[in-house]
Amino acid sequence: MSDDLTDARFLTVAEVADMMRVSKMTVYRMVHSGELPAIRFGRSFRVPDSAVAAVLRGGVADVG
Repeated sequence: MSDDLTDARFLTVAEVADMMRVSKMTVYRMVHSGELPAIRFGRSFRVPDSAVAAVLRGGVADVG
């Protein structure tokens, strides 16, 4: 098993929504569309913090 997974940190949808200042539904939409990778644990999702950082660094806005 690779060592890079030992440092992985996973966030809940609510934590991601707080970080991104969006609703939980927006995070769910991003997960379901594939824009934000996530792992499913039972009925909930966990998002790697590195994926959130990548989305925030991207700074892409869908304007008009």
